[in-house]
Amino acid sequence: MIKDKRHDMTLIVVGRSFPKYNFKRFFFSIFPRSVRDSHYSLSLLQMAPETKSRKPANTAFKQQRLKAWQPILTPKTVLPTFFIVGIIFAPLGGLLLYASNSVNEIQFDYTFCDAKPPAPDDPLGQVPKFVPVPTDSITSSFSDSDLNAQWARVVRNLPLDYDPTQTRKIWNCLIQFNLPVNLKPPVFMYYRLTNFYQNHRRYVKSFDANQLKGEAVSAAAIKAGNCKPMDVVDDKIIYPCGLIANSLFNDTFFAPILLNTPGSDALNETYEFSANGIAWPSDKEKYGKTKYTLDQIRPPLDWVERYPNGSYTEQFPPPDIAEDERFQVWMRTAGLPDFRKLWGKNEKDTMKTGQYQVEIQYLFPVTKYGGTKSLVISTVSFLGGKNSFLGWAYIVVGVVCVVLGCLFTLRHLYKPRKLGDHTYLSWNNNGQSSGSECTPIGFYKNHKENLISAPGPLTTTTQKTILDVVMRKAISAVPTEKTVNKQKTLNTKYSNYFIYYFLFS
Repeated sequence: MIKDKRHDMTLIVVGRSFPKYNFKRFFFSIFPRSVRDSHYSLSLLQMAPETKSRKPANTAFKQQRLKAWQPILTPKTVLPTFFIVGIIFAPLGGLLLYASNSVNEIQFDYTFCDAKPPAPDDPLGQVPKFVPVPTDSITSSFSDSDLNAQWARVVRNLPLDYDPTQTRKIWNCLIQFNLPVNLKPPVFMYYRLTNFYQNHRRYVKSFDANQLKGEAVSAAAIKAGNCKPMDVVDDKIIYPCGLIANSLFNDTFFAPILLNTPGSDALNETYEFSANGIAWPSDKEKYGKTKYTLDQIRPPLDWVERYPNGSYTEQFPPPDIAEDERFQVWMRTAGLPDFRKLWGKNEKDTMKTGQYQVEIQYLFPVTKYGGTKSLVISTVSFLGGKNSFLGWAYIVVGVVCVVLGCLFTLRHLYKPRKLGDHTYLSWNNNGQSSGSECTPIGFYKNHKENLISAPGPLTTTTQKTILDVVMRKAISAVPTEKTVNKQKTLNTKYSNYFIYYFLFS
């Protein structure tokens, strides 16, 4: 604190919200050099002891003072941008659409294949009776007449894995179709499900990561985890636990068979699909061979028919999920209720033209929840599988940009606008409210008395004079197009900053 000897007065300025260096800049930018050099000496005092501050460090990054560039949007910059985006996006969309259309794909919705009645002369359904596949159940890159697709259902008496002397009846779906072109490798086989919400919150979390890695997680830990209700049954831990593993897709697709192979002595030729390499490398890292003993675990409830008496045995041990890539693909949950998952692939052989038959073991129930299931055979392009949405999206954006560019160009040529034209300011616009309230000086004059008479320690003439200078400076810094609404801003500013002026003689 330094006193002015001529007037025996001291001026103390205290700022609550500003950092010291910022407040000095603010204060000294208000008063001219003659005022602060000849009349008053100023210092900043703290009204309370310093406390640990939680405000960010005084760096350019944390205080948002990094250098930035904001271009001025003028017709010379905006209009070329529209045309450049359109010229780039439209051809790129055409390329994406071409790549998508070059993919050959066949999709059969076999949901209601098992609902087809058996032939009248075969009530047991042991002899397949083929009928044309409904057109709404086929989606392909070829015409329906080229495919000539038919299907039939047949009953298979399959021996049980754990007891060949026993059999069970299973409805199988047979699909025959004509392949009009050669499918060059790689060729992929997918299954597609609809209305199956793998992205449900409880479903997504329903597994135990440590158990999948092979660790022998205790029953108490499994019960305390997210596997409910597929956690522990009859004091035995379900392995693998959780809803995802329990609902594993269990339809079986047998390899397509080329019937009456042309140019070959063999009557039929099988086109094999392999499950090796269908899982992501990141998926494989999540799984390991289990360390449980057989007496500690049991299969999931929907797996019990695969094992004798619904239990794991030495002859039929639990699956090695570290090597079961179809299981790993299923455990990678889909984000949408309509999804497809890879079943197998063939990266070596060409799928020749001809009449093919695919047999599907129909086990996975979908009609109970209103879903569908489909078999998909597809190739890929240099951009991936068949997906026309991205190509059309690029084309639409490109066309819209070109159209907007043309419209804005015509508007600019018809009625150009000068950059920085002050006639568009609110106080120069006849359509706006006229009068001194619309200008910074008019706003200051109209509200000066209200601000000076506001409750506070500002009572003396000298203090009012100082406030007068402060207000003039603050109002002049307000953006001119927003001055009409600044009374509330100024009141808030001074109530927050608490600039107190104490004059002691």
